Amino acid sequence: MARVSEIIFPRMTGLVITCDSQGKPNIAAFSFLMPISFEPKYVAFAVSPRRKTYENLREVEEFVLAIPPSEMIEKVWACGTKSGRETDKFVLLGLETVRAKTVKPPLLRSMPVQLECRMELFKEFGDHWLVVGRVLKEHVEKLDFQPVLHYSKNVFTTVSGRMVL
Repeated sequence: MARVSEIIFPRMTGLVITCDSQGKPNIAAFSFLMPISFEPKYVAFAVSPRRKTYENLREVEEFVLAIPPSEMIEKVWACGTKSGRETDKFVLLGLETVRAKTVKPPLLRSMPVQLECRMELFKEFGDHWLVVGRVLKEHVEKLDFQPVLHYSKNVFTTVSGRMVL
């Protein structure tokens, strides 16, 4: 039987930046991700309790959701496969941070879209936890870019074009 991630695809991939209570940031890639409300704006993603992101959200109920361009695919892959417990992924990948306006976790420099969020729901569903965050501040540098779309494991795709009805 196929995994749910192999039958619902492609999925937008985002980078979630969190920090622990001491302010040490972590970054991880997530494709179990979606918007859930226009006004007020809410976004959601699912996280495994085995991930450092889960631990950080237990300590600091805030996060930044960054939507990376397809040119960052190797860095996105590393953010999803390297553990923040053993590796400072910001240093490893040369990711520069800047102070966020409303949340403790930092933003990334030169990212097309970033959302500063406060967690409002953290609930277990099967082997993952659903994280719902209210968007407190938007940073939109550009919308005309190719996002990273995830199929499963190390298989990704890109947007080939728009269909307008």
